[in-house]
Amino acid sequence: MRKLILTGLALASLSIMPARASTDAPDDSHLWLEDVTGDKQLAWVRERNAVSTRELESSPGFEQTRAALLAIYNSREKIPYVAKHGAHYYNFWQDENHVRGVWRRTTFAEYRKTAPAWETVIDLDALAAAENENWVWHGADILYPDRDRALVKFSRGGADADVVREFDLKTKTFVAPGAGGFALPEAKSRVAWHDRDTLYVGTDFGAGSLTDSGYPRIVKEWKRGTPLASAATIFEADKTDMSVSAFRIHDHGAHYDMILRRPAFFTNEVLLRNPAGAWVRLDKPDDVSVGFHRGQILLVLRKDWTVGGRTHAAGALLAADLKRYLAGARDFTVLFEPGPRKSLAGTADTKNHLVVNELENVRNKLFAWTLDAATGKWTRQPVPAPDFGVTSISGIDEDESDDVFIQTQDFLTPPSLVLGTIGKSKRETLKRLPAFFDAGGMKVFQYEAASADGMRIPYFVLAPKSFRADGTAPALLYGYGGFQISMLPDYKAHFGRAWVARGGVYVLANLRGGGEFGPAWHQAALREKRQRAYDDFAAIAEDLIARKITSPARLGIMGGSNGGLLVGAAFTQRPDLYRAVVCQVPLLDMRRYNKLLAGASWMAEYGNPDVPEDWAFIKKYSPYQNVKPGVKYPRVLFTTSTRDDRVHPAHARKMVARMEAQGHDVLYYENIEGGHGGAANAGQRARMWALSFTFLAKELGL
Repeated sequence: MRKLILTGLALASLSIMPARASTDAPDDSHLWLEDVTGDKQLAWVRERNAVSTRELESSPGFEQTRAALLAIYNSREKIPYVAKHGAHYYNFWQDENHVRGVWRRTTFAEYRKTAPAWETVIDLDALAAAENENWVWHGADILYPDRDRALVKFSRGGADADVVREFDLKTKTFVAPGAGGFALPEAKSRVAWHDRDTLYVGTDFGAGSLTDSGYPRIVKEWKRGTPLASAATIFEADKTDMSVSAFRIHDHGAHYDMILRRPAFFTNEVLLRNPAGAWVRLDKPDDVSVGFHRGQILLVLRKDWTVGGRTHAAGALLAADLKRYLAGARDFTVLFEPGPRKSLAGTADTKNHLVVNELENVRNKLFAWTLDAATGKWTRQPVPAPDFGVTSISGIDEDESDDVFIQTQDFLTPPSLVLGTIGKSKRETLKRLPAFFDAGGMKVFQYEAASADGMRIPYFVLAPKSFRADGTAPALLYGYGGFQISMLPDYKAHFGRAWVARGGVYVLANLRGGGEFGPAWHQAALREKRQRAYDDFAAIAEDLIARKITSPARLGIMGGSNGGLLVGAAFTQRPDLYRAVVCQVPLLDMRRYNKLLAGASWMAEYGNPDVPEDWAFIKKYSPYQNVKPGVKYPRVLFTTSTRDDRVHPAHARKMVARMEAQGHDVLYYENIEGGHGGAANAGQRARMWALSFTFLAKELGL
């Protein structure tokens, strides 16, 4: 684990627990829908599912769209992305014959082939059938450097909570607890290898062991062959903290044991274990993220930091000798300097280099930094990459080589996986995703819209070549605008095939609140400034109409999770701008969001609705509190999942119930499985997206 430890996570959370009606919102007659799995509640869900599926699945084009999407999701021509562990390259794969999936491995010689020979490690379909469980793959943590054991994680129905089991990679069998194997029951655990016979564990240890956000509050050191109850506590966070976890980072022959305490979503406290075994707090600002490379400490700033007689800008990446830093020195090398339209997209380690991925005007640029061990000086060289589109890079094996995987793609170009070596110009295309739609019949534009405060907000437009700016095109505007997450112009097979190839226009918004231009872009729409993201979204809609790309009668909007909150605010604030809305796994009741599942962990983003000063600005945009009778709203399709233990399904349930009571025409679809992604397998995913695209096509006249 050598990558930067970023403080922002996707909306994250805990296992499903019934959240029943409480007395803190006595005016809410729909609180009963917060009981996730109650019989009455699920009957309510099934009744509305039946109405929605009856209408949409009988609509022209639904079955064709569903079949086309399923073919994409099950395609055997997808790129099998791999992670190297020792001599093996591991991959998790799903297709029509492996609905739940298969964890498999191969050699690099085989991987280079068009049709590699794969060795099955775990067949999840067979395991689920044998155990009569609805297992969904949640990944594996392979023991370093032995690489002969793994901690594998399985989720029931796609929930964030999972079970953890130790697996022997030589015998391809689980190590039974009775034989000294590690195993954890279903929980939102944080578990990592300390060494072969010791784990760092944060899990649900019982009453008082979780934070208000549902994450582990206590971290323990668990020895092999001993009961979990006897594990020694090494750290306790506060109940009001977001989470705490511990792990070991391996860095080119060195290792660092770390505790990461996260008081809030964007803050963290780091403790390092010294040679005497004591945990020592690392001196740094609480919003700075930490990583390591070849004995250097790497720091990513969220705010300006004045230190050592110099001010470093928010978004900068700094490097310093770790020993000198721990001794009090604050002499840094700046590996990345942000600009008005330039941000840090990520880093990658190789044996001799640190590759910095920069995002400039929503386009990636790569640079390799090299540390001279003798002088402690860094040098930089560019790494060739396409000028347009999205480029990501990862080191293949930081212990052995400077080889990297480079992935490139854009709206019209399917992803390619390229083998390269830092410092060498030779490139080898290993895999290429086939085209799932006719990109030759499409074109891409990038425009900017002036928001309410004058800020220029960029957005992309993907349109058929036959498109004419006469205001008649059905257009779908997609946005997110939160948690410093960037919306990039990557290849979206399902949008291209099911929407643009049929004649629709797809628009991707780069709203404030996202990460496209660094921390300042995110912080510009944080907490009391949240309305700016919604103003940006409305400004893009108005710009689309002014340019005659579309018209209010042909404009639909879509967003999920925080993006579901975005489109919920959009249609309640400006119903005149839109004809149709797809609101996916959304937050909507911002009065109670902090009491539902992981909601408390997002208060750094939105504010605390229990604090009057915060509720004063939250209540102005909270969709559930602002939807009104007698207003002509665009038609809305709400989608969510019963098994979403990240964003509570009651947000969508209650919004639908309130809108129905007010006389509004809405549709609702709740997948009984699926987790926060809304679907647990390719079949469910294809159906959910087909419902969404069919709804949009029906409402927008495609």
